[in-house]
Amino acid sequence: MLRGIVFDMDGVIIDSHPLHRRAWKTFLQTAGREVTDAELDFILDGRKREEILCHFLGELNPSQIVDYGARKDEMLRQLAEDMQPLRGVVEFLDSLSQVGIRIALATSAGRRRAHGTLKGLGLERYFDAIVTGDEVASGKPDPAIYRLVAERLNEMPENLLAVEDAVSGVKSARAAGMRCVGIAPADRAEELRAVGADPVISDFQSLSLMQLEASFH
Repeated sequence: MLRGIVFDMDGVIIDSHPLHRRAWKTFLQTAGREVTDAELDFILDGRKREEILCHFLGELNPSQIVDYGARKDEMLRQLAEDMQPLRGVVEFLDSLSQVGIRIALATSAGRRRAHGTLKGLGLERYFDAIVTGDEVASGKPDPAIYRLVAERLNEMPENLLAVEDAVSGVKSARAAGMRCVGIAPADRAEELRAVGADPVISDFQSLSLMQLEASFH
């Protein structure tokens, strides 16, 4: 029985990937690291900020990670006025709330950015539980974040459905025992199906709660 839906944030709740790419590219340039657009694809697979920083800049000490992370987040904040919810997601959240389906967030973003983003868009009120990358030792594809969400909701993972846009996120949800819906354009749909997402949709306008509940019977 479907008892709750757990959303990733970037690329699922908010259409943030283009802004993330701009912020990371600008930040890395200030840190002396030029990157190609292809190299920036690394940031879009649900990774924690620490992992991204070390990937591009090498081994960093904890104070550097905090400082660099704050600088990058400030660059993203300056772009945030252009950030919008993904098409159809607000209506979908409304439909879940009206019928008592519990709603949670499992994001690799830090707590401050996650809560600030949801609050800025007026979406924080929808969520019964919010778990961020700061609260788990290992990021996606490790299942820790989805297991923690299930604990916070006091629900069995098999009664929860995840919504993810990245391969690592789908793997994380599936490893935690959840079914997973993928959200991706047509040219990326198959890579999400290959790791266990079913169905894969392009946006929330093509998804109905009745369709999801039927898959749990």
